[in-house]
Amino acid sequence: MGGVVKRYIVLIGGLLCGSLAIQAQFDPQIGQYMFLRSVYNPAAIGEGDLMRVSGSHRMQFTGIMDAPMTTNFSFSSPFVIGKTRHAAGVRFVNDRFGLFSNQSFYVAYAYRFKIGKGNLSVGADLGFMNLTFAVDSINISNIADVEDNAYHTVTDDALPMSSGQNGVSGMGFDMCLGVYYSTPQWWASLSYGHVTQPTLQWSDKAELNVRGTLYAAGGYNWRLSNKRWELMPSAMLQTDFAGWDINLTMLAQMDNRYRFGLGYRIAGSVNVLFGMEIIDGLQVGYTYELPANGLIRESYGSHEVYLAYGFNVLKPKRTNRYKSVRYL
Repeated sequence: MGGVVKRYIVLIGGLLCGSLAIQAQFDPQIGQYMFLRSVYNPAAIGEGDLMRVSGSHRMQFTGIMDAPMTTNFSFSSPFVIGKTRHAAGVRFVNDRFGLFSNQSFYVAYAYRFKIGKGNLSVGADLGFMNLTFAVDSINISNIADVEDNAYHTVTDDALPMSSGQNGVSGMGFDMCLGVYYSTPQWWASLSYGHVTQPTLQWSDKAELNVRGTLYAAGGYNWRLSNKRWELMPSAMLQTDFAGWDINLTMLAQMDNRYRFGLGYRIAGSVNVLFGMEIIDGLQVGYTYELPANGLIRESYGSHEVYLAYGFNVLKPKRTNRYKSVRYL
């Protein structure tokens, strides 16, 4: 890959990752990972026998030009075949970071069965990633002006040729595998994304190899002596075995409706989380994340909002209300 392409990938990688390697941060960050589990683990779909529609939007590093912006949308539903339990769903991701944008679409399936006091699910999602590189937005002459012209010219043969204003695109087949276990008190999630490690190719000389990413997450619901309150600690590890990140979060929930808490990301940020159940089954949440490294001099922080609605389709009751946000 040519010098200009490499410089732009390194630049975006540094912006996204801070102390992480670029490939470890190819996937967008998720502040509300404890409620958006199916985003990184297809086995989590259908939990609690709920049909669910959810969406989230994250604006990362506001104040920095071309900072990452990510939208997730998903729909899933449990169903029964004979005496066996299953779930299926679809998921769409629109992720923009610098001169790159990634549109991905997945179809997910999970098989669910009872083990002990909880439910175990195994699942997979299959889909495609389409990564666009806005090569037409690169002004090579400006780069050459500030660097040694003996090595940087106003042309670069390694740059893929674009036939339009949208730049060049590369598409690849993608897959994620996962296992998920949950009880009324705790949950655990293990998944591996980008199993196929797709190569997104823009030309014979320009491509991006997406590494597989391991996610390990879990949480606990601890009811206090005052039954109105519940503590919900959780954590998530994300690694591609070249770089890694850990999220640690502590939430407090009151009256099964209102929640707030604090979180810390090892890669360098602290966050504040808020959420509530607006009406039965309809949840909304917000996260503000502030860099705890050098990016704080350039960014106003990151914002993430999500909205989710779920209702029971396998065992209809007089009310659709469910008592724990672990089912989001």
